[in-house]
Amino acid sequence: MYQLEQPEYFYLLLLIPLLVLVYSLYLAWRRKTQKAFGDRLLIEQLSPERSQNKPFLKFILALSIIGLLSLALVNPKIGSQMEKVQREGIDLVFAVDVSKSMLCEDVQPSRLDRARLLISKTLDEMVGDRIGIISYAGRAYPQLPITTDYGAARLFLKNVNTDLIPSQGTAIGEAIDLASKYFDNKDQKNRLLVILSDGEDHESEIEAAIERATNQGIRIITLGLGTERGGPIPIKNRQGQTKSYKKDQSGEVVITKLNQELLEKIAEQGTGLYRNGNSITSTVEFLIDEISGMEKQQFESMTFTDYQDQFQWLLAPALLLLILDTFILERKTQWFKNLNLFDRNEKD
Repeated sequence: MYQLEQPEYFYLLLLIPLLVLVYSLYLAWRRKTQKAFGDRLLIEQLSPERSQNKPFLKFILALSIIGLLSLALVNPKIGSQMEKVQREGIDLVFAVDVSKSMLCEDVQPSRLDRARLLISKTLDEMVGDRIGIISYAGRAYPQLPITTDYGAARLFLKNVNTDLIPSQGTAIGEAIDLASKYFDNKDQKNRLLVILSDGEDHESEIEAAIERATNQGIRIITLGLGTERGGPIPIKNRQGQTKSYKKDQSGEVVITKLNQELLEKIAEQGTGLYRNGNSITSTVEFLIDEISGMEKQQFESMTFTDYQDQFQWLLAPALLLLILDTFILERKTQWFKNLNLFDRNEKD
């Protein structure tokens, strides 16, 4: 298992293609200037001690040094062993609606993107709680088993999309039943199911599923995504550009709206609360307040410990290349001339 302590330093790698572009433009300008000044062979005779290939070699070394230093600043760490640790928290399962109506852009960038962002921001504020993810449309499918690995949760969250489940509809009842199987700790007193949906195209029989969940001590919170005014469902090409909108059998554009009444009913029957999820900040604060107010349960989990810094393995070759660059002068030397790295016919 590894960690990246400062991943923002990856942006320094963008300097490499930028420098390559600048260097290419410089070479083009230099060739043009030299051609205007005089014949290339004559210029080389006027500066016989200047190497034609070493400047390029030094440029490659400079790029390598920048790349290695950038990765060293990121400071990758490797976990050396697994240990059991005591944690305290609740069991929380997110059930994400991935029906086509969640592609509607009445909230930006879309209802589904807003749902993923809500979960991601909530994970940033959570400590010690176990989480799981379910995706559902016409059927419900497990996305991530309940775990304390928030990194894995973010990874699986990126793959939540409307192409996961071919059958359309909104099987909220099946998602609730599936979530009931997620809570594998019989001693856990507080279990929370958070449903993120627009409530559109739902099944009619969900009361029985809610009753089964509440009998197991599961509390249901619903987050509504979308607006009552609603909007069309975009159909996009592979480049992500909208090419048309979903239409019904009569050829009219389908308008999908937030079914707040259904989501409020589910939350009420599930002894939980309903919240409009269009505001990221206030919704995350609401969820964290609800989680914090629930009784915590202690449990054991396996985690990597004793993470060791690995930056030195990147810093050392960078320093060696820097020293090498210092000793490579732009004038010709016999040993480099004998290597003949670039052109057998052109002696350096």
